[in-house]
Amino acid sequence: MFLVGAAATLATVAPLFLGTEPLPSVFSWMCMLRGLGFLIAAAGVIRSATAQRRQVAAPSPPSAAPPAT
Repeated sequence: MFLVGAAATLATVAPLFLGTEPLPSVFSWMCMLRGLGFLIAAAGVIRSATAQRRQVAAPSPPSAAPPAT
């Protein structure tokens, strides 16, 4: 999603530098996908970090005693 939004942003800004006609407003709306993709990725990182923190904080089961020889 982020890459689609980034490509739409480049396509929207390019006519300003090339002196051509601006693209339709659909491309401007597609630029918002960049921020949405970033938010989804950030939410995944936060979710992974909290799950990892819970796993570290959880008490581990006692280890089995070695067999008697």
